[in-house]
Amino acid sequence: MRRRRFLGLAAGFGLAACLSARVGLAPAADRRRTGGACDGCEAIYDGQPSALSSTVRLTPEAEPGERMEISGFVYRLDGRTPAPGVILYLWQTNAQGLYVPGPGQRGAAASHGRLRGWLRSGSRGEYAFSTIRPAPYPQGDLPAHVHVVVKEPDRNEYYLDDFLFDDDPLLTAAKRAVLENRGGSGIMRLKKDNGRWLGRRDLVLGRHIPNY
Repeated sequence: MRRRRFLGLAAGFGLAACLSARVGLAPAADRRRTGGACDGCEAIYDGQPSALSSTVRLTPEAEPGERMEISGFVYRLDGRTPAPGVILYLWQTNAQGLYVPGPGQRGAAASHGRLRGWLRSGSRGEYAFSTIRPAPYPQGDLPAHVHVVVKEPDRNEYYLDDFLFDDDPLLTAAKRAVLENRGGSGIMRLKKDNGRWLGRRDLVLGRHIPNY
């Protein structure tokens, strides 16, 4: 499935890309780059800290919403070999389903809002992030999601399927059927433990990624 532009809402990747209208073939340069076209991926470099760990918090402690923690491992294309040193850039809506810019944010970074962060996979490929459970957009029928862009040391940045939630009533059979499974399935089954939602997703670099 070709990369698509999500019309009417900024920063649409993953499921949003799959469910929106086609806008024609990507330029030749995009057809050559790993992952193809990636609108807004340049925000990965806007505000990126110089030092990254394998864990990150996307939201302040006082952020309204249900607490959520996601963890997993990043693997090479074979699905078994750990991939250390891979940057994951994550962003999401708040508890109202909005991307609210933070102070001083401009351009693509502003469209991603203030609930964003970076991590670098550890020596065993491990990663984890804590946040709130995002809400779906106020208008439309897209499921709630967390966006993710990957930057491997020797490749350009590219997007993976969004983090999605199996219990989301908006994640219908029709929507599941059009997922690209970039990096493997992004659908997670959450469980609640001591008031927190916990989820697990392993990422496989290059899986279903064009020009990999």
